[in-house]
Amino acid sequence: MRKEERYKGVLNWFKENVPVAETELHYKNPYELLIAVILSAQCTDKLVNMITPALYEAFPEPEVMAESTPEVVYEYIKSVSYPNNKAKHLVGMAKMLVNDFKSIVPSDIDELQKLPGVGRKTANVIASVVYEKPAMAVDTHVFRVSNRIGLTDNSKTPLETEKELVKHIPQELISIAHHWLILHGRYVCIARKPKCETCGLKPWCKYFLKQP
Repeated sequence: MRKEERYKGVLNWFKENVPVAETELHYKNPYELLIAVILSAQCTDKLVNMITPALYEAFPEPEVMAESTPEVVYEYIKSVSYPNNKAKHLVGMAKMLVNDFKSIVPSDIDELQKLPGVGRKTANVIASVVYEKPAMAVDTHVFRVSNRIGLTDNSKTPLETEKELVKHIPQELISIAHHWLILHGRYVCIARKPKCETCGLKPWCKYFLKQP
């Protein structure tokens, strides 16, 4: 099967069967989403959604968090993975937002990556979800699913995966395709034992087609 054919089949299936796909993180504005995405690194969205209401209430604006300390923020986020680092990142991020960006979350991916705790994946999520830019955030789900289905050819890094996906997915679909792949990896194409029997992508999936 040619790669173009595989992409076309996969994207058409998602368009027909998953017309709505969006982040499962809870937020009301770009600042809250930025907090949630920083916290979600190597942590489940479900856990992040459990702790963020109290965090958002305590630090409703970047100015409030910028005046706080990592020790105070830590008490709100101690149940997530790497809470010490993330507490430092959140306070540093808030300070930079206030001092360098007039408290407005930037839309530019390079500018976003200047913020503490914001790598390329997080920057792409913000650019895509908040500003509807054609940015492909590659997390563990996107990385695994893309390789498994055959959308990428054994990419070694998230950046390789990102470049390959962006090259083949129409620009207007990149933003939603990011969510399609994440949700597919989270609920169907799971890491240990993919649920191939219930998967609609079987006709185009390299992994499934190789099964004896």
